Amino acid sequence: MSMVSLPGLKELIESISRERNLPRLAVQSAIREALLKGYERYRRAQNIERRQFDEDYFDNFEVELDIDEEGFRVLSTKTIVEEVNNTDHQISLDEVQQVAPEAQLGDSVVLDVTPDQGEFGRMAAMQTKQVLAQKLRDQQRQMVQEEFQDLEGTVLQARVLRFERQSVILAVSSTFGQPEVEAELPKREQLPNDNYRANATFKVYLKKVSQGQQRGPQLLVSRADAGLVVYLFANEVPEIEDEVVRIVAVAREANPPSRYVGPRTKIAVDTLDRDVDPVGACIGARGSRIQVVVNELRGEKIDVIRWSPDPATYIANALSPARVDEVRLMDPETRQTHVLVAEDQLSLAIGKEGQNVRLAARLTGWKIDIKDKAKYDHAGEDEKFAAVRAQAQLEQEQMELEEDDIDLEDDDLELEELEAENQQELDDESFDLDETE
Repeated sequence: MSMVSLPGLKELIESISRERNLPRLAVQSAIREALLKGYERYRRAQNIERRQFDEDYFDNFEVELDIDEEGFRVLSTKTIVEEVNNTDHQISLDEVQQVAPEAQLGDSVVLDVTPDQGEFGRMAAMQTKQVLAQKLRDQQRQMVQEEFQDLEGTVLQARVLRFERQSVILAVSSTFGQPEVEAELPKREQLPNDNYRANATFKVYLKKVSQGQQRGPQLLVSRADAGLVVYLFANEVPEIEDEVVRIVAVAREANPPSRYVGPRTKIAVDTLDRDVDPVGACIGARGSRIQVVVNELRGEKIDVIRWSPDPATYIANALSPARVDEVRLMDPETRQTHVLVAEDQLSLAIGKEGQNVRLAARLTGWKIDIKDKAKYDHAGEDEKFAAVRAQAQLEQEQMELEEDDIDLEDDDLELEELEAENQQELDDESFDLDETE
């Protein structure tokens, strides 16, 4: 069997495997596919018979690598026929029986169709090189997907590599000893207080591992996601890791709408152990535990509050550090509440540019209106909400009546169709009787 020599093939496979962290078998597979594409280019350029090659024309061809001899062969699987119409896919029975008398029509044989060393051509070699580069990139993307797919929603250590437009390109690794891969930290996922200088290290939250053959980093990471706060607390507070204390809800505003307002997070915690203070466990002695989290988030303000099954108590806690006098659940169905505070607590409850009440509303899931207790009209607000509820009830009843009318109209239509079908059957029977007479 003839062979096209590839000097240095063994060393090439070893070096690619080391540099790209790919298994040798994966590298060999990429080389075989690339050489097959190069052979296709050679055949298309040769095209002595001026034949039109379909996309699947070369499906019966394969490349065999000889690592020890450092070369490759091209093999073609052909079907034995009586009369040959296509020499690439078929071979005559007479020709095969000269070497294999037992061969029969319809059998398949594998033949060596390797071109001569000098015939492969410069264009075919260029095609092979381009395809090999693409196949190796595809192999790497697939390995990244397999390596990081199960790590979505976890926190990784990252190192700043470079900047592309407004994104920061980071180097992350999945496990100790594994080579680093690139991840993208977009502008919207960055923290305003971070200093993304070259080689700076950060903890990042892995949000998404992209699928497909996209260019650039496949990993999307975040410094602004609430999952990062949850991880930092779980890592710093043993009671959370031991499930004595649980994090019930998190509301985070890492990139406030105004530059005059800093990042802030509210986190609600709870415990079933009466001897454990969940808020104190998260804060630590003299604030030692929460300070570690604040330092990692570059000075972000964090409010740790106690969760409660009672909505009024939970809402009052969520507005910390403001002191709440009364929480009125005006409409539990639409989750609207009025929170009454003293005049000197109004600005604190609302927060700078509304940040405190906005985060409390997101944390609890209630629409919160802060009211001055001294100016609040209890009777008037009750009447107003009673009127709103009555109007909503009226609209609901009207909607139900309209739906009933539609159902009646549908029933009438079905009845008319049924009567029409019955009449048609009677007419058909009458027609049959007339024909019989």
